[in-house]
Amino acid sequence: MLVSKNGKKKEGYHMVVRDPRFETLCGKLDVTGFRKRYDFLFENNLPAEREELKKRLKKINHPEEINNLKHRITWIDKQLKFESRKHTDIAILAEHKKKEREAVKHGKRPYYLKKSEIRKQRLIEKYNSLKASGKLESFIEKRRRKNASKDHRYMPYRRSGDSEQQN
Repeated sequence: MLVSKNGKKKEGYHMVVRDPRFETLCGKLDVTGFRKRYDFLFENNLPAEREELKKRLKKINHPEEINNLKHRITWIDKQLKFESRKHTDIAILAEHKKKEREAVKHGKRPYYLKKSEIRKQRLIEKYNSLKASGKLESFIEKRRRKNASKDHRYMPYRRSGDSEQQN
């Protein structure tokens, strides 16, 4: 029941608030259908918006506006990165399913990929793409430096008083 401004209850109104994420009336989410219908956002709109925001960022001097624009650009970058990763995962899974269907036709039992194996396949794909573009050495060197800096953090360091005790 709804209550009006003067405190009286209104009869006849019955408003039900429904959240489509949790309602069975709305059906189940079709991820592939959603991806097909809204792919234009990730392929065209978000990269275009990112470029436009970068141009606006160069022109604006107000610190609060700059902060808002930077925040929006980082959000778009995260979305695009996540979608590209998701897209490669879907491609890997589709390729595996195709191979497994063929194997099942020949009498083999089906094998389902684990998330860790999908991650390994994604890493192999990234390695192959970096090797093809010639950026593999720089990527490995960068990763090596990153791991070395992590190792240095956990290395014990000598205190100034330790050198006097050893003599």
